[in-house]
Amino acid sequence: MILPKQYRCTHSPTCQCTRGNLSEDVLLLVFQHLNWNPKLVATLSCVCKWFDDFAKRVLWKEFCKTRAPRMMLDLQSSGSHCIDGNWRALGKLLIYCSGCTQGGLFNSTVQIPGHFVYRTRFSRTLGRSLLPPQCRTDVLYVSDPCEHLDQGEEGDVGLFRGIFKSFPTSRVRKVIINKAVPFHPSEVCPYCKAKLWSMLQAKIIPQSACIRLEAYEDCIEYFVCLNGHLVGICTLAPLSDSEEAVPSEDGNHTEKKQDNCLAKENGLKRRHSLLGGSENGGPSPQKRLTSSNQCKID
Repeated sequence: MILPKQYRCTHSPTCQCTRGNLSEDVLLLVFQHLNWNPKLVATLSCVCKWFDDFAKRVLWKEFCKTRAPRMMLDLQSSGSHCIDGNWRALGKLLIYCSGCTQGGLFNSTVQIPGHFVYRTRFSRTLGRSLLPPQCRTDVLYVSDPCEHLDQGEEGDVGLFRGIFKSFPTSRVRKVIINKAVPFHPSEVCPYCKAKLWSMLQAKIIPQSACIRLEAYEDCIEYFVCLNGHLVGICTLAPLSDSEEAVPSEDGNHTEKKQDNCLAKENGLKRRHSLLGGSENGGPSPQKRLTSSNQCKID
C-alpha cells in the first residue's frame, strides 16, 4: 500500500526527480506495466534516495508478491514475521544465487561467482527436511540446489538458499541460542548483510537433508542469518553413485567413480575443519568459526 506522505529527494537539491509532476502513483503504474522488472527496479534505486526509498517500500514488495504469491502470503500470515523492511533482500533471494569464494563463508577451494537465476522452485517440504526433528514445526522455504558441475576436486557443487517464517520465534533460533553458537567472525548474509550462525556448528543438520538434496552425507553446510535467510552448499551425488564402477574400454567409469570419492573426501575435510578437525566428534580447538525472475512454491 502506498503511503500518503510524499518524500523528497535528499540526494541533491538540484535532482531532476523533484521537478515536474512525477509521483509515486505514476511510478507504480509504470512498473506494473513492466511487470516489476527487478533489473529496472534496481536501476531506479541507484538514481537517488527518494527513488531508493520508494523501491524499498513499494516496488520490491510488489515484485515479491507477483513472483511468489503463495509464499509471500504464508510468510505474512502469522503477523509475527516482519519483512516490511526487508523486501529488497527477499526479492534478491528469490532471483539471485550468491555463489561462493575461495576460503570464504563455506571455506571452499572453488570460486563460483554470484549470478541471477531465471527460474527457481522454493519448497516448504524441502525446507522441512533440512530441520532437526525437534524443530519440524518451523516453516522454512528452500530453493532447489543451483547446480555448478565439475568444480575440480569439489566435484558437483549445489548452492541453495531459503527463508524462515517468523524466525524470531522459531525453535531453530532458540536451539542455536541455547547452544551459544557464535556468529561467523567475518562473513555476513549475502542478502541483508546480517550476522550468520552455522547450522553445522550447532550440530542440527539432520540426515534427511542429504537425501532430499541428493547430496553426499556429511558434505552439507548451511548458515542462517538474524533475519531468517538461509544460504547453503552441498556436494551433489550423481544418480549412478550407488552403482559399482565397471571399468570400460577407455576407463571412464572408473575415473568418474574416483572423482566422486575425491569430492566426498573434500567435503568431509571441510566439515571436520568447521567442527575443529576432530574426526571422533570430541572437543578440539576451533580452526575457524562458522565460516529468474520466476518462482514456484511447493
